[in-house]
Amino acid sequence: MPDLPAAPSSAPPFSAEDFRAALGQFTTGVTIVTARTPDGRLVGLTANSFNSVSLAPPLVLWSLARQSTSMPGFLSATHYAINVLAGDQRLLAERFARKGIDRFEGTPWRPGLTGAPVIDGAVAVFECSHRSQHDEGDHVIFVGQVAHCRRRIGATPLVFHGGRFFPDLPI
Repeated sequence: MPDLPAAPSSAPPFSAEDFRAALGQFTTGVTIVTARTPDGRLVGLTANSFNSVSLAPPLVLWSLARQSTSMPGFLSATHYAINVLAGDQRLLAERFARKGIDRFEGTPWRPGLTGAPVIDGAVAVFECSHRSQHDEGDHVIFVGQVAHCRRRIGATPLVFHGGRFFPDLPI
């Protein structure tokens, strides 16, 4: 496969805010990615940068901002779980997006088969071992090999579009 051309070095003709707003028009699922560090500390955050990569072997990816305070925890963990949230889990998504709090306090979870925290009530869970990571722009892309997965048949997922969660349930 030939090498791709280098990205242009000039600034794009749009602002970061314009780019973010345009990305917001793509409807995504909402996940909470969780891990347990080697010293037993729990880390987790809300992410919508989740995608499948391969069926054989089963691979998925997600990305994390390089400056995230959760980065050291995810880099040190050997496994993580990607919890796809259900429509009634909006408050959990908002909680795991906040900074400066114990995100797991009051959160119903249990250790998964890999030891990573699994959020109760999730629509689907992908328990992964770290396969690779890639530095790109201001993020790190984590590729995980799925060690175990499960799903809840018939559950309504939580989705994000245009800066809003759907189903947009009153709180």
